Amino acid sequence: MLEPYYHKDVIEAGCDEAGRGCLAGPVYAAAVILPPDFKSELLNDSKQLSEHKRYMLREVIEREALAWAVGIVSNKEIDRINILRASILAMHRALDGLKVRPEEIIIDGNRFKPYKDLPYTTIVKGDGKYMSIAAASILAKTYRDDCMRELHKEFPAYHWDSNKGYPAPAHRQAIREHGTTPYHRMTFNLLGSPQLEFNFEQ
Repeated sequence: MLEPYYHKDVIEAGCDEAGRGCLAGPVYAAAVILPPDFKSELLNDSKQLSEHKRYMLREVIEREALAWAVGIVSNKEIDRINILRASILAMHRALDGLKVRPEEIIIDGNRFKPYKDLPYTTIVKGDGKYMSIAAASILAKTYRDDCMRELHKEFPAYHWDSNKGYPAPAHRQAIREHGTTPYHRMTFNLLGSPQLEFNFEQ
């Protein structure tokens, strides 16, 4: 069971992003404010959940959260400002969309830039520790997956319906065979090399 909050008795928003390690598509982030009495036995870091459970929990989160929002930064913006800045910008855009103003922000990871005048705390692996960050990870992941399925219809050769833009072998092979699309991140290592292979989330 995850912890319900980091700061007690304040309006706390959890933030997380999805798609940072992808070769194509936007990076998504979400911000979620859960009610103090929110409970869910299933809620966990989105990477630990099946796709079915992620979408089931998305409905619960959207129905029961005090506020939630999703922020998006395009691949073109990623190439212009770099993926770290883009990930933080996506979180800022998600926070912009909240209908309730948080008093504190907790963020998955160890990098963030101040958002307005709000105090914040970065938490490594926070999506596996705190409910609001886990909820944000689920929204960011599922909305980005929806986006990549739509882009797959436009460019089916790259198998984005299954790899979601991550550097899977079939994705890199398609880049070799067909070249790039307008959705590829041109500043990324698109073709890969043996010493730069990583075990990315699929």
